[in-house]
Parts: sequence; C-alpha cells; structure tokens
Amino acid sequence: MSAPTTTSTRADRPYDEADLSSLAFWQATAQEREKTFAVLRRERPVTWHPRSETAMFDDPNDEGFWAVVRHRDLVEVTKRHDDFISGQGIVFESLPPELLDAGQSFIAMDRPRHSKIRRLVSSAFTPRQLRRIDDRIRANATKIVDDLAPRGEADWVTDAALLLPMHNICDMIGIPDADRLRVAERSRYVGGWNDPEVMRGRPILETMFNNMVEGREFTLWLAAQRREDPKDDLMSALVHAEVDGERLTDHEVAAFFSLLTIAGNDTTRQSLSLTMHALTRFPDQRAWLMEDFEGRIGTAVEEFVRWATPIMTFRRTAAHDTELNGTRITAGDKVIMFYASANWDTEVFDRPERFDLSRHPNPHVSFGGGGIHHCLGIQLARTQISALYREVLHRLPDIHSTGEPVYGVNNFFHTVNHLPVRFTPRP
Repeated sequence: MSAPTTTSTRADRPYDEADLSSLAFWQATAQEREKTFAVLRRERPVTWHPRSETAMFDDPNDEGFWAVVRHRDLVEVTKRHDDFISGQGIVFESLPPELLDAGQSFIAMDRPRHSKIRRLVSSAFTPRQLRRIDDRIRANATKIVDDLAPRGEADWVTDAALLLPMHNICDMIGIPDADRLRVAERSRYVGGWNDPEVMRGRPILETMFNNMVEGREFTLWLAAQRREDPKDDLMSALVHAEVDGERLTDHEVAAFFSLLTIAGNDTTRQSLSLTMHALTRFPDQRAWLMEDFEGRIGTAVEEFVRWATPIMTFRRTAAHDTELNGTRITAGDKVIMFYASANWDTEVFDRPERFDLSRHPNPHVSFGGGGIHHCLGIQLARTQISALYREVLHRLPDIHSTGEPVYGVNNFFHTVNHLPVRFTPRP
C-alpha cells in the first residue's frame, strides 16, 4: 500500500506524508515520535522529506532529505563512508562553511583528511590519558553527591548531570576552574538554536558566530600556554602530538577542542539525565541492578545509552548517484540517519519499549553504527556514567524523579533541560 504524498520540487520523488521536518515534531516526546518511526520502519524505511523547519537560515538549494530509520540501513550508511560522506555537515541544516569547519572537527571530514586528523588526535587521546582521569572522575562524582546529599531535592540536570562531564572534560583538557561554566554554556548553543531557554531571544547567527570566535580565542590561548609550558593534560598532548612528522595546526586543535567540549558534555549529560527518569519509571530494573551493582553495571550502561539515545540524528551527503535499500539517491542529497528510530527497531531489539538493564546483546547505535566515524570517547562516557550512578544509588538509595523531564527543542541532541528529583537528606 503506497503512502499519500505531497508535491515535491522533483517529480520523481514526492515527499512522504510522515512529518519529520517540522518544529512541532521535534517538540514532541520521544514516545510520540516513535509512533511515526515505527510506521516508517515497517512500511517505508527510506523516504524523502521536505527540508527541516528548524534551520538557522534559509538555504534555497535545500530541497529536503532522505530519512533512514531502520537499524540495518543506518549501519550500512555509516559503513559506506565513500558513498555517504560527512564533509558537507552532520546535522539536518545547511550551515555556513565557517561554522561547519570550526565546530565539527574530524567527524565532519572525509578521507584522507579524516584519517590524518583522527590518527593525530588518537595519539593524544590515549588509554593513559583516560587512566589519568579515572581518579578525577570518581572524585568529581563524589563531590557532586556530597553537595546533593543534605538537600533532599534538586534539579538532577543542572545539579548533577551537567556538572560531571563538564568537570571531567575540563580536567582532561586542562581548563582552569574559572573558565569551566562558560565553556559548558558555549557547548549548548550548537544544537540548541531552536530552544527558547538556550537562546533567550538572542539572534541565532550572531550568537553562533560570536560563540565560535570566543571559543577559538580561548583555545588558541590555552594551546599557546601548553606549547610553552606543557602539563599532564590532553591539551598539552594535542599540541605536541606527532605522527609521521605531522602535527595538528592551531585550527585543527581548536576544532577538536570544540568537538570534545560539545560532544563530551552534551552526550553524557543527556544519558545521565534520561537514565534517572527511567530508573524511577522502572523500579524493578533499579532493584535488579542494585542486587549486584559491580557485576551488572557494564551491561546496564549499554541500556542506559540505548534508552537515552543522546544523539538522535546524524547526517551524511551522497557523494555520487547510488542506491540504498532499492531507493535511488542522487549525488548531493542529504541522508539523515535516525538513531532514535534504529535503537527501537523491533527487528533488532526485543521489546525495545522496555528499559531492560539485562539486555544482551545490545547492538545500539548510540555510539555510532561502526565505520570510520565510530565514537572516540566511548570508554570515557561509560566510565563517567558508571561513576555517578555508583555513587548516587548507594549513597542516596531512594532518589527518584518527581515529574516529567523538561525537554529542550532539538533535532540533534536528545536534550533534557531540567528534571526534579527528591531523596532522603543525608549528612
């Protein structure tokens, strides 16, 4: 049965009737969006849609995008990195080249440049760096719960989930305490230009540009400091990293710094936030975890991030005329991978609507679907999530959310702005 369609600018590709482009769709809850995704996965897994209503500026050349909603198709797109490229952007919207180049680093690059930058970054982003920060992660988690414990109630997002990745990323890079909140604040603008709470009436393009300039100036200042006086931190390792006689330029260091502060803060924050609400909604799963926390937390974290899907979408662009699942795709077409749909694909996950901490195997795509762009910070994210929940669930055993999350307006990050929690105060 074919779906009703509306008129398209191309006669051979009518727009699908499903609404994936409107601001209203992204203002709905994940459960409401899943109703649309479920129909598309079952009936029309690759479909053509009008350009997003959430764009920060009007691009007359943007005719729309292909939506890839099924797990197996998404993984295929991810691994076909020569057919579906990243260098033209990773979000729905067409971005000014200055923002694209400055804010996305090697996740928005293609080979061979991608290979060079990732190799150099990986030489600095080592297991030794992660081991060095392990103690700081535990200390930061302890400090957050120390501050929460006497209060009895809090906003889990602003008082815990935001703070842990902020301090950990800043510790890792070597950012002074006085600059940390501003660094974390800047990271919110990247996906939040449709969120009234984030923008507070500011003009979008001007705010994004000023934010980019400020972040770049700060990074170059810090990089210059570390070149002259290296410390035992990631910034020092980045500016001195060398592979086959090549080093990162100032521009490349600044772009990676931007990527790390954005991805490192937002993804972990959303996973921590949405997990607290899920543990409240599914008390049997919380009880199962606490029966053997150390033996079960590894499996549980995978379900935390599947459930949260902190990055909901990722874009590629067709490098040439090609096909996906029998659908003809033209060179230059945007192809959007819907992680939020793939992580609920019933062909892959049994009862995906259930928060199941014993789920195994759990081939979620929250860290990417494989290929050359697979997430570099997987272990860092897992360590942070485990550390905070180890601390809070043992020390504040009755902590629970007391209302629905206040979601941000976003088609990239699965943003939670606020989540009230309550617990028995402890000294």
